[in-house]
Amino acid sequence: MTTSLKGLAERIKQEIVELELVVSRLLEAWQRALRSGDDFYLDSVALNLHGFYSGIERIFERLAESLDGSLPKGENWHQALLIQMSKEVEGIRPAVISQETLKNLDEYRGFRHVVRNVYTFHFDEVKLEKLVMGAKGSFSQIKTEILAFTDFLEAQD
Repeated sequence: MTTSLKGLAERIKQEIVELELVVSRLLEAWQRALRSGDDFYLDSVALNLHGFYSGIERIFERLAESLDGSLPKGENWHQALLIQMSKEVEGIRPAVISQETLKNLDEYRGFRHVVRNVYTFHFDEVKLEKLVMGAKGSFSQIKTEILAFTDFLEAQD
């Protein structure tokens, strides 16, 4: 394996560790919001949902730049990046994520956009709850797929 691929695999693994903390904080903030009835905790929930998707996107950006040779461009580049990661690049790499994970992550991507463009007191609590309740399972699946991809990187000569 080349040093650059080994380094890439290690950076991805470190990002996964950080994402585990984000998911933990997300779930704790949600529980505190439920226990206290204080909707200020929902701000923390939204911020951590944003961080959850942003961390995954950072991994994908690194992979696109390092392996694929380019990031998508244009207004919908975030969505295009997700699609790019769900596709094999023949002779270079397998798909990083499954179609099921692509669909799942697209919901978090969409919410990240909302967090950046809407005041926090306008969040839809039903949508927040759906994303929070799915976060642990979503992260587990994403983690499995991304770590399988790091195994692929480490197996390269």
